Amino acid sequence: MLSRSPTRPQFFYTTTPLPCPYLPGRTERKIVTELAGPDGEALHDRLSRAGFRRSHNIAYAPVCPGCRACIPIRIRVADFTPDRTQRKVGRANADLQGRETPARATAEQYALFQRYQQGRHGDGDMASMGFYDYRAMVEDTPITTRVIEFREAPDRLVGACLTDMLGDGLSAVYSFYDLNSARRSLGTFTILWLVEHAARLGLPYVYLGYWVPQSRKMAYKARFRPSEVLTGGTWRPLTDAEAEGESEPVAASPAPVE
Repeated sequence: MLSRSPTRPQFFYTTTPLPCPYLPGRTERKIVTELAGPDGEALHDRLSRAGFRRSHNIAYAPVCPGCRACIPIRIRVADFTPDRTQRKVGRANADLQGRETPARATAEQYALFQRYQQGRHGDGDMASMGFYDYRAMVEDTPITTRVIEFREAPDRLVGACLTDMLGDGLSAVYSFYDLNSARRSLGTFTILWLVEHAARLGLPYVYLGYWVPQSRKMAYKARFRPSEVLTGGTWRPLTDAEAEGESEPVAASPAPVE
């Protein structure tokens, strides 16, 4: 239990076991806490530095028995240098307009979100989300949140990223995009845009959530370097050998909250 104030303690709870969404045959458990009240934003900042993520008004981190596959990862903005493939992606999307918008769900966003879910995650829980579920995902936030929209001329929405604004960076909560624009590599471009935007804002990090080296759909995050991973309660540089799978980092339980 973390004391948030002399009169209002902060309670943490552990969820019941569920199937792991990343690694077949494994079980997932999370530690969760509510983000609420006047100091919810400051708490979210502290929890993010400790390896937590946000969904709606809940902060969570994995505490799976016998498994430490989910490793918090963040990009060091000032030192980031795109590799050859990432530079090519940047050039392919030079025509796109990226802009911050308030955390307000629109029918246009939802239509793109739905197409993305059906095409990429048709058997997942999010594929069945209705508009009101989507609106809750976007708007049910106790902190400063934005939707970054990406548009091509004349005004076609091709991608979006729900993004939390932290004291020390930007946190990519969830992104989706037009699957018919495969040549654009919009998932990669979204991260590149967030890095540039964080630099414009003078923020040192872009938080990418959890890197799962054993999961094909989560291993890509190590391609953005230099980055840092949270292991043993400390953020440290991700080595080239770890990023390329030549050695395996060992994550720990969520770091103590300062």
